[in-house]
Amino acid sequence: MNMKLIALAASLGTGTALAATTEADREFATRAAAANAGEIAVGRLAATHSQDEKVEAFGERMVADHGKAADELKAAAAKDGITLPPEPASNPDAERLAGMKGAEFDRAFGDQMRRDHDKAVELFRKESTSSGDAHVKAFATKTLPTLEEHRKMAQSLPGSASK
Repeated sequence: MNMKLIALAASLGTGTALAATTEADREFATRAAAANAGEIAVGRLAATHSQDEKVEAFGERMVADHGKAADELKAAAAKDGITLPPEPASNPDAERLAGMKGAEFDRAFGDQMRRDHDKAVELFRKESTSSGDAHVKAFATKTLPTLEEHRKMAQSLPGSASK
């Protein structure tokens, strides 16, 4: 009898964990994957289009940090059976910035990074407090401080909102 209760409790625990992945969690994972891909694409442009060392360094950091976050998101999503979309063949922000060089690129890049990280911090903060999925929530919670740091760093980049 005790073995049956243990088996039942174990199966209920598994079912509950799987049921905890909501459509909102799947949507978050999809949006986070797209954001990572976008930041990587835009970050790579900084190496060839910028004239500002701070912008180039920030771009390198975007590629490294968002590459790591993309890998961690894939692992978290796989644990819950969330299928992430393939990386898009193009990114509208990267395409727009690719047509710029020098100071024009630096200003537009800085503005883009501020907008992107304001949105990302809001998205990840919400998911870290409201997700019912343990793996997705852990990913959002772990990644949030890095995004907050990026947002703070972006404030010092060239552009209309820099101080």
